[in-house]
Formats: sequence, structure tokens, C-alpha cells
Amino acid sequence: MGIKAFAAKIIAKQLVSSSKNWIEAPVEAQQKCLQKLIYQAKNTAFGEQNKFSQIKDYEDFKQALLVVDYEALRPFIDRMKAGEENILWPGKPIYWSKTSGTTSGAKFIPISKESIAHHMNAARNALLFYINRTQNSAFVDGKMIFLQGSPKLDKLNEVNVGRLSGIVAHHVPKYLQKNRMPSWETNCIDDWETKVNAVVEETIKEDMRLISGIPSWVQMYFERILERTGKQTIKEVFPNFSLFVYGGVNYEPYRPIFEELIGTRIDTIETYPASEGFIAYQDASESEGLLLNLDAGIFFEFIPLQKIHEESPPRIPLWEVELNTNYVIVMSTNAGLWSYMIGDTVRFTSIKPYRIKVTGRVKHFISAFGEHVIAEEAEAAMNYAMQKTGAIVAEFHLAPQVKPLDGLPFHEWFVEFTKKPDSESEFSKFLDLKLQEQNVYYKDLIQGSILKPAQVFNCRPNTFKDYMKSIGKLGGQNKIARLADNRKLAEGLVALQQS
Repeated sequence: MGIKAFAAKIIAKQLVSSSKNWIEAPVEAQQKCLQKLIYQAKNTAFGEQNKFSQIKDYEDFKQALLVVDYEALRPFIDRMKAGEENILWPGKPIYWSKTSGTTSGAKFIPISKESIAHHMNAARNALLFYINRTQNSAFVDGKMIFLQGSPKLDKLNEVNVGRLSGIVAHHVPKYLQKNRMPSWETNCIDDWETKVNAVVEETIKEDMRLISGIPSWVQMYFERILERTGKQTIKEVFPNFSLFVYGGVNYEPYRPIFEELIGTRIDTIETYPASEGFIAYQDASESEGLLLNLDAGIFFEFIPLQKIHEESPPRIPLWEVELNTNYVIVMSTNAGLWSYMIGDTVRFTSIKPYRIKVTGRVKHFISAFGEHVIAEEAEAAMNYAMQKTGAIVAEFHLAPQVKPLDGLPFHEWFVEFTKKPDSESEFSKFLDLKLQEQNVYYKDLIQGSILKPAQVFNCRPNTFKDYMKSIGKLGGQNKIARLADNRKLAEGLVALQQS
């Protein structure tokens, strides 16, 4: 065991022990967090406008501030982008995290000197929790690869601008720099396919032990490695590879293809980072859900998903949430986002401690017929169909077919198979049965002959990669929407079948 691996076990034990302070007293931690945020921002333009100096508790806070989206905060953010100080948070942001918005165009999310530390600490803590519970720290003595966006940053009135993954690359601790791959030069390559090829060449002979990234893009890396080496499995190339860290999407639909590519099942760590803050990370392997990060300068509120479209939807603090209810996350942060709805939906799998599972996006659902199917249900149906048929799916997307050429409308699953099922009709049947089991509204539509059972559109190999490339979102932190209430993505996939 190397010095780093030995030290990591000691640090991990200390971190887990100190974390009990907020894990075991979550309500107190959140109340203190809110008070601190209000105090720190009371003299900002936003704080003065909303009379932060008069806010004494959560009820005052809820009365003073409405839940907002990016458009509501845009006037303040535009002032900050123009160079003004003390607008949403004291001073200026140290970064702008640039994200893609569907309705607002590019969004600029502020990152402060206070919040950047929590982005880094949470990623570190996820690894330390893993080391403490498994006693596996050997990976820190080998090479680690982080497939991410370019760390090249632009400037906007002296503030650095970039993608979140590129920003955090500037804050990797020195003790990990020698282990970390790819090189800075390779990481700066903008074209994703060129970048992946360069990463392959750099890493192919290294002792890779930890690999991190969004599953779909790590899959591409693995496939290129096998093409380049002629080996059958990743374990043949990287025998000490033992840990995969991912975030942003549900890993379960990818698990079968990863196990086939790697040659075995390996340990995984799930994280839930966002430009707005590092929301949660996996703290246990035997429990469902991710530990809500209550030690990150974030005050959380929640809106029941079923009430989100009401004129004044109810919002509740952490201490009033219930298990197995879908909620929309609302955040107030130490970067100056206030009662900000990020658009993700979660449900609590535990309240001692508070653990969540991401169930989708507010805008990613199907309710063309009143069924309101969410991503979690679609992913569970796909997993079930794969298990029952032995099929392996590279990627999928679900969309409504409202105007079929003949017959009743239906749900259309666009599926790119790595291993096809013996019977596509059986595969479709299992998709439909599992979705009916989870969603009573969908079941009623099928049984009432309003919809006919689901149909599968078999996409040619690389369809999803080609689609992302066609819209300029290949690689990095970009993800395919699992489902949509329209056919924009679906029609893009159809069009590629003839190309």
C-alpha cells in the first residue's frame, strides 16, 4: 500500500466522523445555513430589496421571497455580468458557469469564492465515504481519468467563464495532479471525437484505476480503447481498474453494456453535481439514494411535482418532506441564487439520513394524453425489458406518437441496441407492462383503448451519437433526454436513419 492510499484511509475516517455533525442534526444544519446566507447577503442589492435584515426565520424568508427561475433573476445577473458588485452576493463571482438553456438561451450561473470550495469538497467527500466503507484506497496510488469539458476559460468583465467541469479542473488538489489524466493539452481539445482518440493514446499504457464521466461518453472511450488494442475487455487493458464515478444520468440502463465492456462488475460512485451547487453524493452502497449535501452552503426547499403548475404552488423546507413523493428542488446558495428552481425532480428514499433519488426534469416528461410519465418510470421500464429479454441497450428516448398513420396513438421508444432481443415484440411488451405497473394513468389509457401498446423504433448503431453531433452537443457534460412531451428529438433520430 502506497503512502497516498494509507493516508486516504485515515482522512476518510476523520471526514466521515466529522460529517455526523450535520448528518445527524440536519434540521439544525439547514436552519443555521439559512441564517448565515441571509446575514451574509443582507447588504447586497437583492438583500436590501427583499429586506433581508428583517428576516428572522424560515417563515419570514418564505413570505419575503417568491420561488424564481432564471428569467426572474436575469436582471440581477445581467447587472453582475456588466461588472457591478454586491448584487446577489457580496463582491463579484469568481466564475460564471455557462450552461445551455432551452427557453433562456445560454445561462450564466454565478460561482463565488465560497461556493467553489463546496463543489470540490463534495467530490472529494464522495470518494472518502467510499474509502471508509470499503477500505479500498488502492486507486489513489494509480492513475485517474476524468472525462470532462475543456478547462479553457473565457473572460467577461474580468470574470472567468466556462463549463462547470472545465472550471473545477482548475481546482484539482496538487496531491492528485500527478495521478490525474488526461493532460491539460488533451483536455483542451474542443472536438470530442478528436479528444477521445487523444485520451486513448495517452492512457492506453497507464495504470488506470479510477475513471469518471457521464456513462455515454465513457462508453465511447471504452469502445475506442478496445478497438485500438484488440482486447476483449477493459479489464485486460486496465487490470487494476476498480472504480467508476459518474453523475448526471441514471447508470442502471448502462450497467449491462458496461459490465460487458469491462468484463466484470466493478464498484461505482454516483454523484449529483450542478452548476448551482453540488447537491448530493453516494454515501452508502447498501442504501438507495444519495446523501443530500447539507454542508455546502445550500438551503433546500421543495415543491410537490404534482402541484408545480398551480398559480402559487406550496413549498416546504427539508423538515417537512415525505418519503416517495416527487419534488421539484428549490435552492438558495452561497453564490447568490435565491429560492431558485433548478428544474430537477427528486424523491426521498430516506429521511434518517436525508437521501434522494433523481427522478427526472420538470420539462422532461410525457403527458400528451394526461399520463405524466417521468424519467424514473421510463428507465425502470427499460431495465425490466432488458432483464427479461437479455437485450443490451446503448441509448434510448421515449416520445409520444399523437398522429400515427393508422390506428390509435402510442408511446414510441427509440432504441439503439448493442445486443438485440430475440423478439422485439416481446421487448416492447415488457416495456409496456412495466410502465403500466408504475403509472396508473398510463395503464388506464391502455386498458381503455385510448392508446395502443408501446412500439419500438430500432435505431441504427451510433444514431444518438450522430444526433448529438448534429446539434453541436457531442461529448462533455451533454446528455440525451430520456423522454419528451414532443417529437423534436424523435424526428431528429428518424431523419438520421436515412443518412
